[in-house]
Amino acid sequence: MKRKQHKNINNLVKNFVFILLIFLTISGIFALFSSPQELKKEISLTQLARDIQNEKIKAITIFSNSELSIIYQDDEKVISRKEQELALSELLINYYGVEQKKFEKIKIEPKEKKEFASSFGILFILLLPLLIFGLFFLLIFRQAKTGAMQAFNFGKAKARLFGAEGAPKEKITFQDVAGLKEAKEELKEIVDFLKNPKKYLQMGARIPRGVLLMGPPGTGKTLLARAVATEAGVPFLSISGSEFIEMFVGVGSSRVRSLFQEAKKQQPSIIFIDELDAIGRTRGAGIGGGHDEREQTLNQILVEMDGFERESTTLVFAATNRPDVLDPALLRPGRFDRRITLYLPDIDGREDILKIHCKGKPLGIDVDLRETAERTPGFSGADLANVVNEAAILAARRNKKQVDQQEFLESIEKVLLGPERKSYILSKKEKKITAYHEAGHALVSSLIEETEPIRKISIIARGQAAGYTLKMPSEDKKMKTRAEFLAEMAVLLGGYCAEELKFNEITTGAANDLERVSEIARKLVKEYGMSSLGPISWGEKEEMVFLGKEISEQRNYSEKIATEIDNEVKKFIKEAQTRAKKILTKNKKLLEKIAKTLIQKETIEKEEFEKIIKSK
Repeated sequence: MKRKQHKNINNLVKNFVFILLIFLTISGIFALFSSPQELKKEISLTQLARDIQNEKIKAITIFSNSELSIIYQDDEKVISRKEQELALSELLINYYGVEQKKFEKIKIEPKEKKEFASSFGILFILLLPLLIFGLFFLLIFRQAKTGAMQAFNFGKAKARLFGAEGAPKEKITFQDVAGLKEAKEELKEIVDFLKNPKKYLQMGARIPRGVLLMGPPGTGKTLLARAVATEAGVPFLSISGSEFIEMFVGVGSSRVRSLFQEAKKQQPSIIFIDELDAIGRTRGAGIGGGHDEREQTLNQILVEMDGFERESTTLVFAATNRPDVLDPALLRPGRFDRRITLYLPDIDGREDILKIHCKGKPLGIDVDLRETAERTPGFSGADLANVVNEAAILAARRNKKQVDQQEFLESIEKVLLGPERKSYILSKKEKKITAYHEAGHALVSSLIEETEPIRKISIIARGQAAGYTLKMPSEDKKMKTRAEFLAEMAVLLGGYCAEELKFNEITTGAANDLERVSEIARKLVKEYGMSSLGPISWGEKEEMVFLGKEISEQRNYSEKIATEIDNEVKKFIKEAQTRAKKILTKNKKLLEKIAKTLIQKETIEKEEFEKIIKSK
């Protein structure tokens, strides 16, 4: 809506400027033709006769309207008038007594008087109002016509077209999509079908009508769909799910029909609907009724996908990171019957992604992309692209000519936690508390076998955190054991216990740690079946279909079980607290050493931390 408002304002400004230029042009022309003539002195015929007699006159021009233009010997110009019935010579000689000889010395020239300028000026003044009104109504009709055309185009889909004539020439291939080997293998047969449809049709095969790409944000769903279109060499019509819905009823359905009609004209082609969950959520939620605009749009998509002929070479790709909320009708065979899940990249995939995004950037000799990949577990492709970009920005800010490993490591922390808050200066007391808090996390983590090795400890504020402790996983993990969860809980409570042990006081710095510990403990009991209550999942979550958020939890257990769940959660947290406190009490001197080093240096890297631990 904002774009349309800006467009309308721009059109009004253009029309105003256009009208202003017209008025200025008309004023200039009018001024040109109606500029006042030079005023001349007018004399009587008696004076004229006297001056001729005294030989002061050089020439006289006689106009057809009896006007006389007189030039004196000193080139002065005056005007006079005579009677139309008599000739000038007869009038001056016979009636005013001018001598014949003196009159003959004067150059006499008859001439026609041109009235064009004055006539045109009068005509122009008469026609000027009509001209202005005509231009005004012309502009109004043009604006009305434009509005009518916009009204007709309102129901058309505003898809971005790639790969066709006149479309953007940017090409993305499978080589530009690192990792995702299994997904690319699945899509190669789609590419082959779009290139050689007859091979499959002769065998009686029916290629999937729709391909649903599922995965976390930033894993490359849109990129992969673009790569399929480029590899197959077919037009690619891209549109977001939210672009179908407008405030007017029926617009969404109209745009769906328009999109599929356009795709069929371009076939073989690919329709790509990004964020499908915006319009594809489960119907029948009881909100909005059967005439809800979103449901009507979804119904139209289902109808259009059913209308594909067997020989049709138009495929529908869609992307979502919420496949759990999609309507079942979308996922049945004949619609989105091919579902491809995209996972977060592993360490090799992350390294390949970093190599792609580092193309064209001057890298230093010390850059180790493998180390950068090791430090970024859980990062998506978009996160890694952001890391590389932030590293390049840091290097440019420091007036470097190449990006070094230092910039990559700093950019990882920036993406994870946010920029350094240099203006956030801790008092001596707060700095000391933060140092012991982070030292508690690090020490407990280093002395428990099931945890990951410490990468860095810092008490420099970043984002919302006053300090932080970074761990570097030795390998990518898809599953976690009960022992690993319990170790993580003990590490999270290490900062809380360190504050209590050193200052015999607790601060608000541990608020986020306590929240995470409580969440892990409750999941161990209710979701993972890792408590004494046994392998049972307790509670059913309800979700607001339109908001996509969990708004409540339906209890499928009694009050007695609820009490037992609370006791189990409390038991897990108490055991973790006891474990952390025992480690810190036993190694109090080591805690003091780490904290004092932090207060002095503010940051401890892996190598220095390991030396402190080994010295013990």
